[in-house]
Amino acid sequence: MLTFNEKLAVIDEFSGLERKNVSLGRINFQFPNSISEKKNIVYHLHPNGNGFVYAGQLENYETDEKGMVNIRDFSADQLRQLIKEAIHALSPLEPNTVEEAIIGDSNEERWADKENNQLIVINENDAWNIYFGLNLDASFDTYQEAVEFLTEEGFQRK
Repeated sequence: MLTFNEKLAVIDEFSGLERKNVSLGRINFQFPNSISEKKNIVYHLHPNGNGFVYAGQLENYETDEKGMVNIRDFSADQLRQLIKEAIHALSPLEPNTVEEAIIGDSNEERWADKENNQLIVINENDAWNIYFGLNLDASFDTYQEAVEFLTEEGFQRK
C-alpha cells in the first residue's frame, strides 16, 4: 500500500487537478474542466492512505453507488492509470470532433459569454437550435427568438 505522501506525489503529476483541503486532514482533487457535474476526481484522500477516485464513466473498475473506486491498496501505476482514465472520461471532446458531429454541412454561428462558454447556433429542420458541445441546449422557431435568448443569457456573437 502506498503512503499518503506517495499517493499525493502521484496525484500531483496531474497539473489539471486543483487541490481542495477538506475536514479531518482529507484532501479532494477537482477537475475544473469536467464536462460533468462531477468535479472531484480524487475524493477524501485521508492521511491513513485511504481515498477514492471517481470512475463512474469507466467500465473496467468496481465502483460504489456514487461511482467511486477505493484506492487504499492501489500501486502507483494503478493509481496513475485510474486517474488518467477518469480525467479522460470527464474531459471535453476535441473541438473539431464535437463541431463536426453537430454541424455537418450546416452554417453555424458561434456565441460566447464573459467566461468564454461557447454555444453554436444552427438552423436545422426549420428550427434554430443552440448547442453546448454535443448537447442541444435550446430550440426556437425563429432566429430572432434564439438571438433574444442568447442575449438575455449574456452571450454575444463572435
